[in-house]
Amino acid sequence: MDIAAEISAALADDWLPTIYKEKIRSQRTRSLEIDVSARENQAEIQYTLLGIELKVGKRRFACPDLATARYMRVFARIGCGAFAIPYDITKISPAADELETSYQLSILLLTQKTQGKPSRSISLSRSKLLKSMRIAISEIGAGEAMPEFNRETKQRTL
Repeated sequence: MDIAAEISAALADDWLPTIYKEKIRSQRTRSLEIDVSARENQAEIQYTLLGIELKVGKRRFACPDLATARYMRVFARIGCGAFAIPYDITKISPAADELETSYQLSILLLTQKTQGKPSRSISLSRSKLLKSMRIAISEIGAGEAMPEFNRETKQRTL
């Protein structure tokens, strides 16, 4: 069994792609695309005079608030360029908390499982883990750019 499958099995419902599928994509979302490399990236949140930005490599992405920047940082770290974000802004911060915790738990388990191995082996295991997350998220998909609002109104009946 490879290391990504072991960590996925160990985390079960706390595995990042599982959280994404069951808790984020199950609600009303909109898709978001950022131009990042499909590999592990250094992502940092910066506070500028113009607001909050997410810096990934040499690229900067404007964010409306800190919660959105934290949410986007998780996907930027694993190199996922297209993902869904909750449409309801009150749900972004709790989702970011869960995703960041899952990411950190995955890295912690990876560190424990690769302890005492050569650095080359550790870096290969880390890239395999992040690639499996990236592939699982891309299979789930980012959804529509804007959610549909199929609601009955006075002017329109469904």
